[in-house]
Amino acid sequence: MAAQFQFVMRSGPTIGKVYPLEAQEISIGRDATSVVMINDAEVSRRHAKMELHGSAYVIQDLGSTNGTFVNGVRISGAQVLNPGDTISFGEGIVLAYESAIDVDATILSVKPSQTAVQIPASAPAPAPVPAAPAYSGKVPAGPVPAPAAAVPAKKGGSRTVIIIVVVVVILILCLCVGLPLIADALKLDCVVPFKWFFNIVGPLGGFGVCP
Repeated sequence: MAAQFQFVMRSGPTIGKVYPLEAQEISIGRDATSVVMINDAEVSRRHAKMELHGSAYVIQDLGSTNGTFVNGVRISGAQVLNPGDTISFGEGIVLAYESAIDVDATILSVKPSQTAVQIPASAPAPAPVPAAPAYSGKVPAGPVPAPAAAVPAKKGGSRTVIIIVVVVVILILCLCVGLPLIADALKLDCVVPFKWFFNIVGPLGGFGVCP
């Protein structure tokens, strides 16, 4: 299968060398039969091994003399590797664990679909939708203030006017009837100023007039 991951030597006897990681199980050591063979005194003949679990490799030290380190930490059991991790064997051998997929080669040029609907540049703009006519019976947005209630006329005022009118009428009647009687009894009916008044109301009350 195509290699998904690779080792790149950052420090060691062959700096820059790339080790494609393709097999399900990968042996690492100084032995010539190792998949990742590193000819260095710090590397044991059978130093470590790797196994592919799903889409990630797991590394495990095989009891080497100088130990196996992941990101500077010595491992004592199985350790899952992630792209970007550094794996060290002893102090002088450093490998970078990277993804083998060339990201730049996987970029596909996206062609415009031939079935896409092309809108001509000169297409006229859609006609504006005419505004709806105002509705005379539209419900107002806010509450409509109620008309002010008519203030009823006070009954006391009209009653007072009636009383005044009655009193005036009574006074006039008394003046028209009583004054001639009093003037006649006192013999003042033909004396100025009673004379003028008596000549006006006297005939109405059945009295004579002054000469």
